Formats: sequence, C-alpha cells, structure tokens
Amino acid sequence: MTSGSFGVSTSGQRQFVDITDLALEAVRSSGVTDGICHLYNPHTTAGLTINEGADPAVQHDLLGALDRIVPRDYPYRHMEGNSPSHLMTLLTGSSVSVFIEGGRLRLGTWQRIFFCEYDGPRSRKVWWKITTA
Repeated sequence: MTSGSFGVSTSGQRQFVDITDLALEAVRSSGVTDGICHLYNPHTTAGLTINEGADPAVQHDLLGALDRIVPRDYPYRHMEGNSPSHLMTLLTGSSVSVFIEGGRLRLGTWQRIFFCEYDGPRSRKVWWKITTA
C-alpha cells in the first residue's frame, strides 16, 4: 500500500477539473499493477466524481443543473455565505475508488475523474491511496 497527495488549482468559482492523469501518475508511482486507487478530497466545498470526459458540454450541463438544484436564495444560516457549495459537495461526494488492472485505471470508455470545485478559485489537495488486490 502506498499513499500521497497531489495539488489541484482552480480558476473559477465552480468548475470541474479533470484529474485522471494525476491519478494515473499516482498509480504509476506506486508500482501497483493490480489493485484499487482510492482518491479522497479533504475539502468541504469541493467534491470528486467520475463522469463523461469526452464532451466538455457535459461538465457545463452538470454545473448548470447543480446551480438549479441548489438554491442560492435559501435562508442559509452558515455565515461564510458558501452553503450552496457545501450542498453541492454533499451531492457529488468526497471520494472515488477505481480498479487498477495491468497498471491502468479501469475506467469506462468515456469516463474521467473530476475534481469538482464549488467555492473557488482555490488551491486544493487530493489524497490518494493505492492498495493491492
């Protein structure tokens, strides 16, 4: 088992950042050829998800839909003003796990791993742990 972290910088308030290649680099550096890659985001206003990465319009649509699902005008009590970001994180979650086979991430044809920024721009971290099968 090996573990580490990598940084993710965001440039917008809400955006998806493709971190698939960073996760694959973690797998390669671990030397594990068959196992599981666990990714964890320790931030309460950002998430992780696996979704389509071939068409950038999907990311745009997902962020637009989240904006409609999570009201900005709800009478939130949290004083920082970023309660919608916390709710979006609740919807996407803070971790993903992907099988490793033959030293590669076993993602579907169109799948990519995304860091979901909901309260940016920021410099963030993603923690990873690679376990053997």
